[in-house]
Amino acid sequence: MPSPPSPRGTVLTVTLNLALDVTYTADGVDWDGVNRVRTVHRRAGGKGVNVARVLAWLGRDVLVTGLSGGPGGRAAEAELAAAGLPAALTRIAGESRTTLAVCDTAPSGPRRTALFNEPGPVVSAGELAAFLDGFDARLGSAAAVVVSGSLPRGVPADFYAVLAARARDRGVPVIVDADGEVLRRSPAGRPEIVKPNAEELARALAATGEGGLPDGDVLRGAEALRAAGAGAVVVSLGAGGLLAVTPEGRWRAAMPYRVEGNPTGAGDALVAGLALGLVEGTPWPERLRRAAALGAAAVAAPVAGDVDPEVFQDVRPRIRIEPVDP
Repeated sequence: MPSPPSPRGTVLTVTLNLALDVTYTADGVDWDGVNRVRTVHRRAGGKGVNVARVLAWLGRDVLVTGLSGGPGGRAAEAELAAAGLPAALTRIAGESRTTLAVCDTAPSGPRRTALFNEPGPVVSAGELAAFLDGFDARLGSAAAVVVSGSLPRGVPADFYAVLAARARDRGVPVIVDADGEVLRRSPAGRPEIVKPNAEELARALAATGEGGLPDGDVLRGAEALRAAGAGAVVVSLGAGGLLAVTPEGRWRAAMPYRVEGNPTGAGDALVAGLALGLVEGTPWPERLRRAAALGAAAVAAPVAGDVDPEVFQDVRPRIRIEPVDP
């Protein structure tokens, strides 16, 4: 594997549930029959890996960290090395998962994608402690940390809050992208930014016994996460853009048009934009514009972790950033 970068300024991404992502594309998928696959892509995956790919494309130094086990983990590590993405992964005994995306790319009709995600390995307390030792050691050269994705079995639901608190104690800001109970617990670590989508936000609030988002009120849900300890909350709304609740104000990023394609990895590209804005100190309106444009450009790319440069350049100046009244 390439040597990890040393200068302070690296964005550290954490992928505890590393994957070998397999993407099939086929023209006119018969969802009840036999299909011929037109193209196959195999690459390292997991949300933090996708974030790192986009940040590297944007010119930022990155370091992929997390857990890796078995032949699947070795294959993912080899692909990271071939892609030139520096990594420092903690070896575990269990087998890293495989994910499968089946994309219907028929020229007529809507483009559809089905995802199949394995649960991942079981992680021991000793393996988790070894990861924490490496995590703490690397904070000294980190400008920011992105913690994202699902937890493998054996990792407690408050682990993202633990990572956020440890980084914060060293003066390193953290972005968390999680779901359900993990998302609900994450603000306790006081991350700088929490980035759910609307469905994830609803599940996190449902876990509190509040019954999800009352009347579909995404803004109220975002405010609840801020009140629980998050510095800012950015909610992705798919084709509807973004809603951000921050210490400097509340904004909505409105998209100029809908981008068709594979939505896998769109949220990760968005998080990469937020991370870049965080380390550069970009004002929130422009930070949101770039992040929303990256999310749209990721939809237009066939494989998670990639963005379509032409879509990015076209959509970015046309995104409207509108203040949201209290």
